[in-house]
Amino acid sequence: MKEEIRIKQVAFAEEATRNAFDKLKQGKFEDKNLYEFIDRAIDDLKENPFVGIKISKKLWPKEYAQKYKINNLWKYNLPNAWRLLYTMRGDSIKIIAVILEWLDHTSYSRKFGYRKK
Repeated sequence: MKEEIRIKQVAFAEEATRNAFDKLKQGKFEDKNLYEFIDRAIDDLKENPFVGIKISKKLWPKEYAQKYKINNLWKYNLPNAWRLLYTMRGDSIKIIAVILEWLDHTSYSRKFGYRKK
């Protein structure tokens, strides 16, 4: 049986997140690097939305379920210990990786309860 081919896209959950991504490109050296890391991740997600690591539901921050109404959560490890968090939405025709946010390692650890606030 042939694998079904679906259109793969990447979107941002909020306009503010998209604007923050665009702003990185104009920022200082570290911001520009982060922009490049995320841009490369977006290319990877367009190729294969399942490239990240699926996060167990019991670990999800409550705010994601409330704010974004997610039913799956994925993590893409970026260089320098940054994490890109996304969810997937789709149907039989297309699949969209929806970027929720990116966090440095310390913020990620706090948000997911690995480190005290």
